[in-house]
Amino acid sequence: MNTISIISFVLATGAVAYFTYQIVRRMKKSANATEEYFTGGRALAWPVVAGSLLLTNLSTEQLVGLNGAVFADKALVGIAWEALAALAMIATALVFLPRYLASGFTTTPAFLEKRFDKTTRSMVSGLFLFGYVTVLLPVVLYTGSLALIGMFNLDLPLWFAVATIGILGSGYAIFGGLKSVAVSDTINGVGLLIGGLAIPTLALFALGDGSFFAGVSSLGNSNPEYLSVLAQKNGDGNVVSVPWPTLLTGMMFIQVFYWSTNQVIVQRAMAAKSLAEGQKGVLFASAMKLVGPLMLCLPGIIALHMTDLTIGKQDQVYGAIVRHVLPDWSLGLFAAVLMGSILSSFNSALNSASTLFSLQFYKGYINKKASGVQIVSIGKIFGIGLAIASILIAPLLDQMQSIFEYLQKVNGLYSVPIIGIFLLGITTKHVPAIAAKVGMVVGMASYALFTFVNIKDVPEFFANGNGDLHWLHGYFISFMGSVMVMLIIGYVQPKSSEEIAISDQRDPAPVDMTPWAQAKNASFAIMGVTVGIYLFLTWIAG
Repeated sequence: MNTISIISFVLATGAVAYFTYQIVRRMKKSANATEEYFTGGRALAWPVVAGSLLLTNLSTEQLVGLNGAVFADKALVGIAWEALAALAMIATALVFLPRYLASGFTTTPAFLEKRFDKTTRSMVSGLFLFGYVTVLLPVVLYTGSLALIGMFNLDLPLWFAVATIGILGSGYAIFGGLKSVAVSDTINGVGLLIGGLAIPTLALFALGDGSFFAGVSSLGNSNPEYLSVLAQKNGDGNVVSVPWPTLLTGMMFIQVFYWSTNQVIVQRAMAAKSLAEGQKGVLFASAMKLVGPLMLCLPGIIALHMTDLTIGKQDQVYGAIVRHVLPDWSLGLFAAVLMGSILSSFNSALNSASTLFSLQFYKGYINKKASGVQIVSIGKIFGIGLAIASILIAPLLDQMQSIFEYLQKVNGLYSVPIIGIFLLGITTKHVPAIAAKVGMVVGMASYALFTFVNIKDVPEFFANGNGDLHWLHGYFISFMGSVMVMLIIGYVQPKSSEEIAISDQRDPAPVDMTPWAQAKNASFAIMGVTVGIYLFLTWIAG
């Protein structure tokens, strides 16, 4: 980047920090130190909930990875990651969030203690922390640093980029708490929406030799099969990354896990100042997920039509498009926008990890009489240690590609049983705590089997590109096995009426629990638009 780009990057990044500080300083503060730090004093309005949800999810991993996958697939099947996320967020708004807020939970596993027992909560909290420490935090730093260095041809060592992102991100999470994380997410989200949509817009102008509409027309007229959203194989006869049968099995459940139970995500909605504000925020974010493919998929499709791009491998697609269409003066601003998205994913995971450790393990086992101030202090110390560990681990992933791939697969080990436990916890009353523990073991064991021991020569309907069982089908089978075991145990050894009555007891809700009057109408509208998008693109693709 040139001097102007560097100056604009520093000014834009500094401006986000300044405005975040000013906005947070004016927000209502809770007298409860724990609630103030970990749930933002339950003072978040719906725009902040929506902005934080979107930017916590969106990072360079999606911008680079999903555009690369679409380019490699030569099909728009990757849109499923955004479309089904929108449907899962409806489940969060209408089913999960009312249950979480009604009892004033600060963490999603706290629901499991109420429904099952403390051990179940601790086991799930431990699984979440395991995933954040070993996978999420180092991977966000590693992929974010690689993307910034590669996309803008920066002459920086990897460790320096990792340390810079880690220090900036931890500053928001550790010293500002959830409020500063959520507000900075929202400010960065506006920039990312503008910058992210500018890339495909400028790319369409370039594709149409200066005419936006000519560029759009060429997408529909030249190789329209690239716009196929429901495919098993592409035009070259290769199995795509998201074959349409997986939409009927594992894809929906992995989305519900991420958007409805994952502490990093749901913590933003639990910080809403009322159920109505939380539902508005979640459903607005759901609607915006339908705009997401314009940023996360369309550039990859446009790149397939551009003959003047030099692309070595699929992960270079987004960077190549950015360098091709953005003027030099704007590179610094776009780098600041990308930095914001990386910081958001990192600081959100760090804040959630601190929340789980402080409230579940420190308060629950180490110091049961800890005051709110002590809990927050321990949370900050744990966050600092976690940030340092992540900064040290991330550069090592560059030399350990096989370990990196292994860690990515490990995510499913804890998400399969967790989603089963949460779903049965909400939809049933008779399934006992022992069933949750056994279901957890069964889910992890079966997923490990399908992931690390390839199931070969399966029917084409269930296969990936190598003829093995597609991992999303393995996810679904593992999930179903875990749920069936829990239901059988619940049938043989159900909870007693007294135990169910205790689980149903609730303290007064800490916020107004009046639901948003338009929540169901908004949900039906989002579902209708999602189906309409699939029908329209299927019609164009022929």
